[in-house]
Amino acid sequence: MIIRIDKYLADSGFGTRSEVRSLVKSGSVSINEEVIKDAGLRIDSEKDQIKVRGKAVSYSEYEYYMLHKPAGVITASSDKRERTVVDLIDSKKRRDLFPVGRLDRDTEGLLLITNDGDLAHRLLAPGKHVDKKYMAVISGELPNDATALFEAGLDIGDDKLTKPARLKVYDTKKEYLESISKELRDEYLLEHCRDTDHICEIIITEGRYHEIKRMFEATNCKVEYLKRYAMGRLELDMNLKLGEYKAIKREDIY
Repeated sequence: MIIRIDKYLADSGFGTRSEVRSLVKSGSVSINEEVIKDAGLRIDSEKDQIKVRGKAVSYSEYEYYMLHKPAGVITASSDKRERTVVDLIDSKKRRDLFPVGRLDRDTEGLLLITNDGDLAHRLLAPGKHVDKKYMAVISGELPNDATALFEAGLDIGDDKLTKPARLKVYDTKKEYLESISKELRDEYLLEHCRDTDHICEIIITEGRYHEIKRMFEATNCKVEYLKRYAMGRLELDMNLKLGEYKAIKREDIY
């Protein structure tokens, strides 16, 4: 990839474009062992060797991370007052990472962090109908026809009914434990579940504001705990603990 050296270094986390230009002018940057002073030089990111203060710089046009989002962290790229999901990615090289879609502050689970805008559009565009799978701990008495209600679409106060959603209900914690293999059981979900609660699997294809919570409210129930486990073919690695992440490849996602 042919790219200007100032953009290459800015994308690699060495500051803003103006900060990078100052860095180059100071003689701290070399291309193929030759010190440069022109921040407008173009390089081949795959062939040229770039060093800053004698240390090699690696360049990634795109980065992809699977994050097991914990509660209490906001889904944003940056915030002046609060810690964001992007702040949790300590090993990132790019400065332009963002979360694909959003999870509420108190919602946990799978979150994709990347700088690939085209991929994000493919996953989030309404016309793509990408499945998003959640598990929820529900208090209250679900109606007997809850599965049919979710499939038909629910009135959650918007102009249109929700799109058809698939609902599977485990009436008790015991039923969930008997149905789920040990490898797929989630200790965090079980910590929030009382014996009187339902555990529900919900698959939706849209992402309205507080959609799942509002869907259950429409059936006179309350979401006590919510977690996303899959988005398209990307599934949460159950070995990741809350707040942990791992680098993945584009082909793992879409």
